[in-house]
Amino acid sequence: MSNFKLTYKPFGERSILIEWPSKIDKNILYDILSFKNSIETNSNSILEIKHAYCSLLISYNFFIEDYGQRVEKLKLLYSEKNNFKQPSKALWKIPVCYDSEFATDLNELSISLNLTEQEIISIHTKPTYLVYFVGFLPGFLYLGGLNKKLHYPRKSSPRLQITKGAVAIGGNQTGVYPNESPGGWNIIGNSPIHFFNVNLKLPCFAKAGDKIQFYSISKNEYTNIKALVEAGVYQLESEVIND
Repeated sequence: MSNFKLTYKPFGERSILIEWPSKIDKNILYDILSFKNSIETNSNSILEIKHAYCSLLISYNFFIEDYGQRVEKLKLLYSEKNNFKQPSKALWKIPVCYDSEFATDLNELSISLNLTEQEIISIHTKPTYLVYFVGFLPGFLYLGGLNKKLHYPRKSSPRLQITKGAVAIGGNQTGVYPNESPGGWNIIGNSPIHFFNVNLKLPCFAKAGDKIQFYSISKNEYTNIKALVEAGVYQLESEVIND
């Protein structure tokens, strides 16, 4: 794994912001996760560490008085990060019903993109999407890998309420709304599973570095899976991957 040219900035009195080249890139994500793992392994004074597409925010449990020395230690860790083993990753297979009852904007996308609705579904379910990070809402997975044929602008006027489980497209991204919320993405289906459950030890089943693959189900299958989910007995299909 190659090293990138990073920038280090103070972020308040207790945090340091580290930035990579500003783009969505899987090699940058893997580099961030490797560095994050290295930092967590070598420090017991970190309050919190978060990452986004191309940045890492480290928050310490003390005021940073030796910023320069702290950055030099981080730079040294970054140069040694490849010695740390990456955690295992999973491929999660997510059922989605693309029926017109749920696919509020599918017809609009079909007309605008000059694709049939079935072509959109086929293109949407073909890739394995990379989870870059979780944010916006608890359990909202930021995914990379949407086919350029399905890139479509977000709505100029967001809806005030989007149904839990709505599968949508916004710009060059696709994702699933884990709970009811406002939102401006274009809805093409719905998934009956829980993407965030506060009662579980791991409320969100997926993590950065995992992959997601959607597969199409009928309305009857949707109803059956939803009943199993509500009963707490549905087992989400997954497999361990190494890449």
